[in-house]
Amino acid sequence: MKGKCYIQGMAAITPQHTFEGDLSQPLVVTHGNMLSCVEPDYRSFIAPNSLRRMTRVLKMGLAASLKCLQDSGIAVPGAIVTGTGKGSLQDTERFIKEIRDYEEKALNPTPFIQSTYNAVNGLIALQQKCTQYNNTFVHRGFSFEHALLDSMLLLHEGTPDVLAGAFDEITPEHFFIKGRIGHWKKEVISNDALYEHVSPGTISGEGAIFFLLAPTATAQSYAQIGGLEMLYKPSPGKLKTALPQFLQKNGLQVTDIDLVLTGANADSNHAHYYEVLNDLTHCPQLPFKHLSGDYETAGAFALWLAGQMLKQQQIPSQWFPMLQQPPARLRNVLIYNHFFGEQHTFMLVQAV
Repeated sequence: MKGKCYIQGMAAITPQHTFEGDLSQPLVVTHGNMLSCVEPDYRSFIAPNSLRRMTRVLKMGLAASLKCLQDSGIAVPGAIVTGTGKGSLQDTERFIKEIRDYEEKALNPTPFIQSTYNAVNGLIALQQKCTQYNNTFVHRGFSFEHALLDSMLLLHEGTPDVLAGAFDEITPEHFFIKGRIGHWKKEVISNDALYEHVSPGTISGEGAIFFLLAPTATAQSYAQIGGLEMLYKPSPGKLKTALPQFLQKNGLQVTDIDLVLTGANADSNHAHYYEVLNDLTHCPQLPFKHLSGDYETAGAFALWLAGQMLKQQQIPSQWFPMLQQPPARLRNVLIYNHFFGEQHTFMLVQAV
């Protein structure tokens, strides 16, 4: 889709120290294949009596959304749109275990209610008294991108601003299940050495990232989302023609791109997709999944990174030691990501 909107505020809870938006924080190294979020003090955003009844993903989603609204200076958004791959795994697992333990009798309904995919959206709306459009997309690797597309359409139709975001969590049980079908590496590694271990599988991650999107720019805008395109199971040949076409639709050539953020994750099963970029682009390419791990909505983390880099005009060297020569300027950043070879996305993020 060709469309433009502006990021007026954003917030991220991830396996790195991202909540305050400070790119000078050191790299958080996790010795294992399951990355967990660095969680903030929730008491600044959520009442203690509510906090006790909420699971991790609900706390992360609500706190990140409220921090994003605080960053943008807007209390009640014109719409709330999110994407998630799995929703609240902790609540889902708890409910399923109770079905077994209590033999389907006298079940506590709270885990079932909180396990629904739109629980985070509902909490945000209740907290901010937002009675406007409210939607959640659950489309695997396209979940966040569909939420972003819906947000762009809403802005085009006259909605003044949209709170868009993504949230996913990982649990030991889910890590074990996905490990059995080959999603994760068999060897135990640390995330800072991820790209030294090109083999089947990758490392898991999680995160809650939110953006306040508006149709026009202001002095505090982080970046402009210039274009978005999704491809389902493309061949490498199709991918090779799709990228120049995507850029041309947005008035750019491949040579106009200053930086590419890629979802390369050292998974040898799908590494050939990223080799296409090597033939097309000559600017620096930075993989980001050693910071976030891999999960359905990791593209939201890449967008947060791009927004911070474009506004601050810097690339954190401690997070990207593989970068030899930083670009002289950052104007056009391309994000290319895919989820285990199926859902592929291009996102163009530009300086305001």
